[in-house]
Amino acid sequence: MPDPKAVNSMFGRIAKRYDTANRVLSAGIDRGWRRRLVEAVGRHRPARVLDLATGSGDVAFAIARGLHPSPEIIGMDFCQPMLDEAEAKRRMSRDPEESKIRFLPGDGLDLPLPDGSQDAVTIAFGLRNLADRARGLAAMRRVLRPGGILHVLEFSQPHAWFRPFYYFYLRHLLPALARLLTGDRDAYLYLGDTIGKFPSREELTAGISTAGLEVIAAVPLTLGIVALHSARKPAAG
Repeated sequence: MPDPKAVNSMFGRIAKRYDTANRVLSAGIDRGWRRRLVEAVGRHRPARVLDLATGSGDVAFAIARGLHPSPEIIGMDFCQPMLDEAEAKRRMSRDPEESKIRFLPGDGLDLPLPDGSQDAVTIAFGLRNLADRARGLAAMRRVLRPGGILHVLEFSQPHAWFRPFYYFYLRHLLPALARLLTGDRDAYLYLGDTIGKFPSREELTAGISTAGLEVIAAVPLTLGIVALHSARKPAAG
């Protein structure tokens, strides 16, 4: 599992160039992935949403813009430079719904929120960075109200025929492009390594179920390189 101090340091180094790198390295496809996540969240009309591992806040902002009425949103991350970027974007926004988002520091393994306080929890491309995935899922389950929904948008294992091309990109092209964009090749070597070792869609579905959540869906996106998982906290849980 990843070392929390190393992950925090890595994201701190690339915080100011993170958004630009994401757009370029994903060829803009990341916007479509977030749109699918927001649609999934909106189907259950939550009043309170925690966006965990919020980073620079892109998912939190997308939820604020995409849901009407906009829920009460907390964006939480353990990397302060990333939260600083999110807060700067919030202050510059002219959207009144975006300006209501609260960005707070917090550890994904020990969330500083009351039990059952959230209608929905989202985590986009952050689950693989947790030092203890099972403990993180347990923390998310704890803060969900009974019947609340967890949405996990995360890299997965692509369709078999596409894997050789995808892993060539991850191991060779992505680090080189990242060095040009951010000056930090090592951060994106880490990204490729964690993606390659991350569970398949089926394996992550089993892990979410083991955490005591009722799986609703696990949808592959973009040839399976990403998957959107949704799961419900049992009403009696």
